[in-house]
Formats: sequence, structure tokens, C-alpha cells
Amino acid sequence: MIGMNIKQLRQEKHIKQDTLADAIGVSAQAVSKWETGASDPDVALLPRLATYFGVSIDELFEVPRAEKMERIQNMIWNERRIRPETFDRTVAYLEGILKEDPKDAEALTMLSELYNHRAHSDHENASYYAERALEADPEDENNAWAAYLEANNAPCGDEYLDNHFSVIRFIRDYIERRPDLRYPRILLVENLLADHLLDEAEAEIAKMKKEYSRTGAAAKLAFLRGDRETARKLWEKCAQDNPTVWQATDMLGEGYRRLGMYEEALAAFDKSFTMQNAPRYTDGLLARAQVHEQLGDYEGAIEDRKRIIECLRTDYDVTDGEEVDASAREIERLKALIAKR
Repeated sequence: MIGMNIKQLRQEKHIKQDTLADAIGVSAQAVSKWETGASDPDVALLPRLATYFGVSIDELFEVPRAEKMERIQNMIWNERRIRPETFDRTVAYLEGILKEDPKDAEALTMLSELYNHRAHSDHENASYYAERALEADPEDENNAWAAYLEANNAPCGDEYLDNHFSVIRFIRDYIERRPDLRYPRILLVENLLADHLLDEAEAEIAKMKKEYSRTGAAAKLAFLRGDRETARKLWEKCAQDNPTVWQATDMLGEGYRRLGMYEEALAAFDKSFTMQNAPRYTDGLLARAQVHEQLGDYEGAIEDRKRIIECLRTDYDVTDGEEVDASAREIERLKALIAKR
């Protein structure tokens, strides 16, 4: 299959066989034989071919679907920026699967994750340039600010832009088709609460299946209605009634944070992390880092970020890639803030 892969890579670059041949030091006839399967390239040429096409040596060979999908998923998780040619090649591979089976859920989901990854990367760049524009022209109250807010999915003050009308409509339609599923209703409640459609949210909360999810949502509803005491009691009841469910304790931490009870929030987030068995989610540690920074405790936030990196190493055997690099960048940013004191 290596010959077919070389041909595909060459065609993606829009180059002729003799151009490739000149670049790696072989004859055009040799390239032609590879692509027709008459012969394979010498092993010594593989690094040169991989470098020329900007791929790994492994990518020159056909791999089983399961392994290919795993590599794509790892790329999405571990790469901060996916090269355009790699992105296009991956899309082509996944769309090829969909030509065979348009309802292949794995390929459809992977394409969604892939485009979301690029959107996130693009928004990071958009945010960076918008910040620079605001520094260059502080008087620009429209274009640069609009670009910055859009890049960070932040409210702009226009209700028709800030609401989740389309998302709510889609989830409602989905629930009508699959009322047996639990997660869509949780998402519906969260989006209704985000849009302060409180009465509609209350009606949906009553239909939620898991007790701790229902209690946690009721607490958030009470908080948004201004009943802070009821909200606190519900969040605490949720954690007390579900002592082995780390998500309930994590909700308690978020509740304390909303109520301005920051020390209690830090303790709850720490507990939600330690309650878990490996491989653990790092939600609680990330929340702790945010609260510590909110309080001006940059040293505490650094320790939380270090714990995230350590968890990735011990629980997932991940020591590099974007998941690690993101926390490493945050640590350096926090150190710079400490140095400015």
C-alpha cells in the first residue's frame, strides 16, 4: 500500500513524478514503479520521503482502521495546531469512510471533533490578534472588541447573539426522538438555565432521571432565582446523599464558588479529585487553579497545574503533547505574574 499512499501524497501536493524523483534522488521510473506496485522504495529512502511530504514514516504505510482512528484521536488530543495538509488528509480519509457508510457514527464524530479542534485553534489565533489590536488602538470599541468576544465565545450584550436558541431547539427535537436518553435532558436544562429561561428549566429538571443531577440542577435554579440559602442547602444535600459520586462533590465546589465561599470550594474540588479511581478526571484541579488565581494565589494555581501534569503522567502515561503543554504554558504565565509583584 505504500505506493498508493505515495501517489496520494504526491497528488495532494500537485507535483509530478519527476519532481518527486528529483527531490529524493531517484528516477521518475522508480517513482512510477512504486505507485503502480511494481516495486517498493528502499528502506533508506523512507525518512527522505516522509520529510518531503511532511508525514511520519508510519503514515507512508496503510494501517488498520482501528489504529488509524486511534492516531487521529491522539492527534486531536495532543496537538495544539494541526498542520493544514495533515488536516485535509485526515478529512479525506474520514469522508472516504462516509462514502461507504454515510451513517458511520465514529467517522462522523471524529470529523466533528477535528473541525472543533481547528475552530479552537483558529479562535486562539483570533483572540491573540484581537488583543494586539486593542493594545494598538484602545479607542476601537467595535471591530477589535467584537473579534475578541467572538473568539472567546463571550457575551456581547445582544440577546439574539448571546442566547442558545438554536441549541435548545435542536436538543428539544432530539429528546422527542429519543426520550429514553439521560444526557440530552441534562444539556437542555443547562442551556435553559444559561438563557435564564427558569420556568422552562424547572419543568425539565423534574424529568431528570439521576437524583444527584436533579438536585444539583435544582440548586443552580434556586441560585439564579436569588435564593442563595436554598441553593447552598441543595448543593450540600447533593454531596451528602451521594458520598461516593465525585461529580456530586464537584457540583458542590461549583456551588460554593458561585456563592463566594472560596475556601470551601477549594476543599470540595480537591475532594472530588481524590475520590476518583485512576484514570482520574482533572476537572477539580482545573477549577482549583482558577479559584486560586481568582484569589491572587498564583503559587496555589501553579501547584494545581503541576498536579494536572502529574495526573496525566501517572494515570494516562502522557508526558508531552497539548494536554501537558497547556498547563505548562499556564505555569509560565503565572510565574510571570508573580515576578511582576
